[in-house]
Amino acid sequence: MGIAVRSAKLRNQKVGLALSGGTARGLAHIGVLAVLEKEGIPIDMIAGTSVGAIVGSLYAARGGGANQIKKLFLDMDRPKLARFIDPSLPRSGFIRGKKIRDTLASFAGGDIKFSDLKIPFACVATDIDTGEEVVIDRGVVSEAVRASISLPGIFTVARRGSRYLVDGGLVNPVPVSLARRMGADFVIAVNVIPGVADQTRRKGEKGVGSAREPNIIYILLQAVHIGTYSLVRSSLEGADIAIEPPVAHIGAGEFHRARECIQQGELAAQNAVPEIIRKLEVGNS
Repeated sequence: MGIAVRSAKLRNQKVGLALSGGTARGLAHIGVLAVLEKEGIPIDMIAGTSVGAIVGSLYAARGGGANQIKKLFLDMDRPKLARFIDPSLPRSGFIRGKKIRDTLASFAGGDIKFSDLKIPFACVATDIDTGEEVVIDRGVVSEAVRASISLPGIFTVARRGSRYLVDGGLVNPVPVSLARRMGADFVIAVNVIPGVADQTRRKGEKGVGSAREPNIIYILLQAVHIGTYSLVRSSLEGADIAIEPPVAHIGAGEFHRARECIQQGELAAQNAVPEIIRKLEVGNS
């Protein structure tokens, strides 16, 4: 079946994509998008948390073009990544995040607004005072994504109106529920957050039995991970399809391993495509 024919046959349902947080592992989302695009599986809306908000917003801004997004991240080596770090006096976080916000804006084509996006998109942040989930779907996209990626203690908090926002993964790490609220009939969830016990311990990170004391970045990341992982499993139960690329062996900050992450995303998506098509066709019959 040709891609155009397949896409037309699958059009009776609105398909939503829910992209999880997961730091560098989230680059696997790019590989998933590339395969879904190639296979002609329509994406009508995208909900993203943290790194899922980064990838989702870029895809929504372009209306596709996963291979172009892939090229952007494959060009990231350690020296280039270091230029995105703007240290802050540790008042609410170590990194200001302005350079990352500006880079995201340049990737997306400027300080575009949600109303300018070619695919409906929304992202999740957390109100640090109330613990409430904050859905952002208005205003400047790069500012919204900056709020969604604000890992507590690492990035400074993001201010939006009277609220101070941190990473959305604290309340909705895989935003399946948000995709539903956006109007999705069929939700494809992509989760790259590994189980706590499943993570391969990395150099500079403390593993079980390790004699090396963990550093503060590892402690902050692991605290968030431990505290939110139970939410991951309950979120995935609401999806029609869950794609989980095997990226537990990738370190949280290893963005220079983009190629490997993307490849794992592609492989996981390829394995899921037959079931996605089957379920969509059943729903359209």
